[in-house]
Amino acid sequence: MRTGAGKKGRIIVGLDVGTTKICCIVSALTDEGAIDVIGLAVSPSRGLRKGVVVNIESTVESIKKAVEEAELMAGVQVNSVYVGIAGSHITGFNSRGYITIRNEDEGVTQADKTRAHEKAKPSRETFPKDREEIHTLPQTYTVDDQDGIKDPLGICGERLEVDIYIITGAKMTVQNVKRSVQRAGLDVAGVILQPLASSKAVLTSEETELGVAMVDLGGGTADLAIYSQGSLVHTAVLPIGGNHFTQDVAVGFRISQAEAEKVKVAHGSAMSAAVGEDEMFEALGIGGRPPRSVSRKALAEILEPRAEEMFELVGREIRQAGHESTVVAGLVLSGGTALLPGIVDVAERVLDLPVRVGSPCNLNGLRRIVKSPIYATAVGLILEAWRPSEGEESGLEGTWQQPRNFFHRIKEWFF
Repeated sequence: MRTGAGKKGRIIVGLDVGTTKICCIVSALTDEGAIDVIGLAVSPSRGLRKGVVVNIESTVESIKKAVEEAELMAGVQVNSVYVGIAGSHITGFNSRGYITIRNEDEGVTQADKTRAHEKAKPSRETFPKDREEIHTLPQTYTVDDQDGIKDPLGICGERLEVDIYIITGAKMTVQNVKRSVQRAGLDVAGVILQPLASSKAVLTSEETELGVAMVDLGGGTADLAIYSQGSLVHTAVLPIGGNHFTQDVAVGFRISQAEAEKVKVAHGSAMSAAVGEDEMFEALGIGGRPPRSVSRKALAEILEPRAEEMFELVGREIRQAGHESTVVAGLVLSGGTALLPGIVDVAERVLDLPVRVGSPCNLNGLRRIVKSPIYATAVGLILEAWRPSEGEESGLEGTWQQPRNFFHRIKEWFF
């Protein structure tokens, strides 16, 4: 699907449909085999709440705006996109299946692996009718008594077992995201779980092998993904995000949501102890009231408890999932809220784990414009589409689009 020289000169588009922003990234494969970003646009997201579409028309308009601006920058006409999806409706569960290997002398074949995956999945009769499968991710294989195998192809034996992690979403919620994209005039090439995409962009292979937790701090939710021995072993969506920080500031200072967001980004800190008593800034009042001087320390004292609450929820989820000893490499943060000064310090204090902020690191030729945790999901979408997880069955269609003639001239805007 995505192999060989057929990818040369073609593009893949990732569309991050988030609660606060719609981000569209257009990527192309260079002659050297590197993935380059040639178009990027962000538009305010209107029509979603906690990752769920609550107003299709508003969502469609936000998608159109982001895609049109990315098209203009990249010099291409976008026909299809890989869409990121998240929200509290997402669930994941482990399952196991086994088969008898058909040809012991030949060893395990791709057909054997496929049969084992199918055996591990719930039957159509038992699979909930209101759920839609998004990803099926093989974890480890066992051939006879030999366990912990990552890829069993060619290994001889009689019995093949596989442990898989299945991610599902509420069928109507997934369909509403797809419908919004389609009504924006685009085909859905594939649907990818947002924390899976973010992980692809910000985690190293050493971290996923040793054991790590990735938390994508979105506007409406915090999406958790835990990896061990190179495989995704747990996902969860926590009901807290950057918008909750903004709401706290708006209430605490009696200012508008828009002003609270500006204040949070420009002057916020999650560590009140790191802010001086005499540091001040001006905030605009509501309804035309004059600006007033506000203490940065007072702002930090509003943000710090919310940050502590968020990481307490993360810690509780890790413990309840039984992965407290799994995350040896610690925690990696992505998303816009990861840029809040002091957020790493709070996370390390609450969780007693090493914590870092993750920026997209798996693309070549990128400048600083996309090397930010803000773009982790969008970058991860194109990485997952170009190079899907080994053995993954995700239903990605692999549709391609051809750049226009002025591709190379527009590309210079980035490089």
